[in-house]
Amino acid sequence: MLDLFRSTIENNGYEVIICGVASAFFAQVIKFILFTIKTRRVNFKIFSTTGGMPSSHSAGVMGLSTIVGIIQGFDSALFAVSLGFSLIIMYDAAGLRRAAGKTAACLNKMMDDFYHHDMQAAGGKLKELLGHTPLEVFVGAVFGICFAYLFHWFVLG
Repeated sequence: MLDLFRSTIENNGYEVIICGVASAFFAQVIKFILFTIKTRRVNFKIFSTTGGMPSSHSAGVMGLSTIVGIIQGFDSALFAVSLGFSLIIMYDAAGLRRAAGKTAACLNKMMDDFYHHDMQAAGGKLKELLGHTPLEVFVGAVFGICFAYLFHWFVLG
């Protein structure tokens, strides 16, 4: 049964999709564990939130890029395209989305002051934790790369 599974997904698009999604998922699991240890409380909403350590976006796209490099070759055009895609996603996570989160925090403070602590009158509080610090992005990327190698050689070995 395991050999059938391996032969079905090994060295093709299925391996790429599974590796990308699984690396992002396991980064979220790590984020959940770290949050639980840090706060000493369980919060399952962590699985559906953005921001935090490590970046699951970075883990997912770098896992995908790495597995493409392993399968197609690190000198292939497909790897170059997937790496370019990954770099844009990681730049966005640490740059644009982080800036949007800071803007949301500022707007929330202004609206809180203006509406005198009745944020529902303003339409509710904006989500502030949108992006990542550069360290969170870097750790997520390293996790994705390591996950892809482990997935390819030890799971599919």
